[in-house]
Amino acid sequence: MHYWLLRSEPDVYGWDDLIKEGATEWNGVRNYTARNFLKEMQPGDQAIFYHSNTEKAAVGIMEITRAWQPDGDDGKWASVAVKPVRKLAKPVTLAMLKAEPRLARLEVLRQSRLSVTPVRDDEWAVILELGESPDNG
Repeated sequence: MHYWLLRSEPDVYGWDDLIKEGATEWNGVRNYTARNFLKEMQPGDQAIFYHSNTEKAAVGIMEITRAWQPDGDDGKWASVAVKPVRKLAKPVTLAMLKAEPRLARLEVLRQSRLSVTPVRDDEWAVILELGESPDNG
């Protein structure tokens, strides 16, 4: 299993929208690097749902339910299907991610413009620890 971080602006499509729908097609990604990451995803992989722009926080865990398929008529973009797994007990803010030394190599901090990035196993564990800890702020 691999881990990912998928970003969306909460006023466009947020965690509550995913919960209400029960599943969605993660589409509309128009960056080649992010597209390539989507193409690496496999059913069973898990992803952090990250609210970008206004909130800037990891808020939930999703599961990839279908590998990539073409997104758009030209076939050069990709999308995957996802479903919610659970909401984090507390949001893990961008400030918390930046302040945690164990996350210094986290791709979303190094390539902040990408909407899809991989998360290493050890980073995944740290993010979950922060999101489930009652004293994370």
